[in-house]
Amino acid sequence: MAKGGINDLLKRRMTAAQQASELQASDEAYEKIFQQQPPSGPAAIRDLPLDKLVPFFTADIGFKPYPPSRLKAFAEQLSEEGLMVRIIVRSIGNGGFEILAGHNRANAAKLAGWTEIPAEVVEADDARAIVIATSTNLIQRQELSIMERGKAYRALLEAKNRNGQHNAFAKDSAFGENRQSSADTDAPPTFGENRQRYNARALVAEFFGVTEYEIRKAVKLTYLIPELINILENMPKQLNLACASLIANYDAESQEAFVEVCSVIGAPVNKATMQHIIRRCPPPTAGRQAVFQAYREARDAANQRLAAPPKKISFDRRRFAPYLDKLGSDQELEKLFLEFLQERVR
Repeated sequence: MAKGGINDLLKRRMTAAQQASELQASDEAYEKIFQQQPPSGPAAIRDLPLDKLVPFFTADIGFKPYPPSRLKAFAEQLSEEGLMVRIIVRSIGNGGFEILAGHNRANAAKLAGWTEIPAEVVEADDARAIVIATSTNLIQRQELSIMERGKAYRALLEAKNRNGQHNAFAKDSAFGENRQSSADTDAPPTFGENRQRYNARALVAEFFGVTEYEIRKAVKLTYLIPELINILENMPKQLNLACASLIANYDAESQEAFVEVCSVIGAPVNKATMQHIIRRCPPPTAGRQAVFQAYREARDAANQRLAAPPKKISFDRRRFAPYLDKLGSDQELEKLFLEFLQERVR
C-alpha cells in the first residue's frame, strides 16, 4: 500500500476511535453517575445542514466557545484536512437538532464556508444529553476555567437529582439558597435529600477524578450573579476566588452591593475585608448601605495598620547567648531569622 494510502487508513482508524471514545466516555459517565444503563438505540450517521443546528439549551453548562483567533485556525484546519470527529446531536423536532458535542466544530465549519456537517444523531433524554454535553468537555478540555467546570458539575448534579425525583440544590447550606429553584419550598432538605445530594457529588467526583471539595468549590461560584462572575473572570485583582466564594453565600440582591465594592479600582476586596463584612453583615442577606459601611471600616483599619510604625520583636538574649556569640551583629541575626521564617512558614 502506498504511503498516502497508509496515512489515510491510519487517519480513518484514529477518527473512528475518537468518535467512539466521545460516546463511550459519555455513556460510561451516565452509567456511573445515574447508576443505570443509558437509553439505548442505534445512532444515525448523517450530513446535517448547519442552519438546522441549535446550540445546547437543555441546561446552562457554561462552556465558552473558542476565541476568534483559535476558531479561525480551526476553520483553516477543517478546510485542509476535513472533519476528524463528527459532532453529536439529538433531534428536537421540526427538522431541527440540538448540538450535544461539537459546538466549536460547527462554528468552524460555518466559518470555513460549509453548508453541512457530518453528525451522529443519538437518542437522548435530557439527562443523557446533559451528560454528553458536559463529559466530552470536562474530559477533553484541560483549559476550562473553574467557573466553566462549576456550571458543568452543577448541571450534572441537578440532572442526577431530578432523575431521582429530588432537587438537590433547592437549599444547601454549603452553597446558600438556590436562587433559581422554583419547584421547591423554603423547607430545609430532608435527610434523604441530603444523602442523595452527597451521593451524587461523590459519584461525579469519582468519575472525573476530582475531589468532592473541588466540586463544591466550583459549584458554589456558579451562584454568583453575572456581574460578579464578570469581575472574577476579567478583573481577578479586584476579586479573587476566596472572596468570591464568600460572597456566593449571599442572595442575589445582596450580591449587587458587592459589585460596587469590587469595582473600586485600587482597593481590591481581600479576605480580611470580607471577614469584617461578614461579621457586620452575616449572610444570606445584607443591605447595600450596611455592606458599604463595613467595607469602609475594613479599609480604614487596613490603612491604619499600614500607617502604624513597624512592631519590634524582642528576645531574651540570655537564651540565645550561645548562638549570638557566633554572629557578628544584630543585622546578621535578623537576616538569619528571616531566612528561617521563609523556609519554614509557607
